[in-house]
Amino acid sequence: LQNAKRSPKTSLLDQQAEEIHLLEMERRRVHNDIQERKGNVRVFCRVWTVLPEELERQRGLQHLHFFPQDPKTLVLTRPNESHMGRELRYSFIFDQVFPPGASQQEIFQEIQLLVQSALDGFPVCILTYGQTGSGKTFTMEGLESLGTPECRTMIPGALQHLFQSTHDLAGKGWQYRFSASFLEIYNDSLRDLLLEKGQHQPDLDIRNVSPGSDELPVPNLTWVPVETDKEVLELLLRADSQRSVAQTGLGDRSSCSHCVFQLRIQGEQMAWNERCTSYLTLVDLAGLERLEKSGSVGNRLRKAQCINSSLSALGLVISALRNKEQHIPYRNSKLTFLLQNCLGGNAK
Repeated sequence: LQNAKRSPKTSLLDQQAEEIHLLEMERRRVHNDIQERKGNVRVFCRVWTVLPEELERQRGLQHLHFFPQDPKTLVLTRPNESHMGRELRYSFIFDQVFPPGASQQEIFQEIQLLVQSALDGFPVCILTYGQTGSGKTFTMEGLESLGTPECRTMIPGALQHLFQSTHDLAGKGWQYRFSASFLEIYNDSLRDLLLEKGQHQPDLDIRNVSPGSDELPVPNLTWVPVETDKEVLELLLRADSQRSVAQTGLGDRSSCSHCVFQLRIQGEQMAWNERCTSYLTLVDLAGLERLEKSGSVGNRLRKAQCINSSLSALGLVISALRNKEQHIPYRNSKLTFLLQNCLGGNAK
């Protein structure tokens, strides 16, 4: 057999390809190190402007105080009825405070680097939490402004960033496959939001899946392969039209369920036998309701109590994660059980 010699040109190309690969892996390591230093659990606070119908009753936002030099602090004040002329002050510290007037784009810029972590193989979960009518769905989906790129946030912005980034990574030998699912947790049961009209709703349950496993946590749930952000936005519109809503004393169209969007990301670098699988999970939580204000009664009252109970369970899980406790109470609700691999471990 005659041994073929490798040309200097081929050797140089191989060397350059190896350098590109090593630089990409180093970028991932540094990026993850930066994200972990910022904290794997972060809490942002967004304050909306007062609606016109609230102006007379609320007289603006004089009770809230923002500090441009300290964008992590929000102070709430109210008169102390027992001491004339004195105010009670309550100081809250977040990872970031967005005052009224903050744009959708500003919100997304803060979480954009977390979206990159999902491409790098780390599970990422972003949740919007707040009272009914506080703007969670608009922050997450921005549906009223899908045609306006500067107003897109969370789901639309994340998708746009992901699919643009895959084109860049393709030049480094990485190929990606995506599939999407939408489900809601309604009255402590799971509902598939991507079924076609007339399709029978299957029995959905959550199974325990080890972190990093390729197993799907909800068997029989619809997963749709997608290649563009436009395809996912069309699925989003379909899911949104099937979500459970109701009228309460706090809103004409209050969400009665937790809506969970998951994008399954599978990346492969054939030349170096590198593979990664992760989930980008974006959750529009049901609105927290003060029962005396919502006016809910009967069956609707039981649903509101179920929502509040699951949100309390989520709060306990977040607190336990942030305090690095040994036991994390994921099984206290279906919401936290479903999200356990998106919240714990090396998840963001």
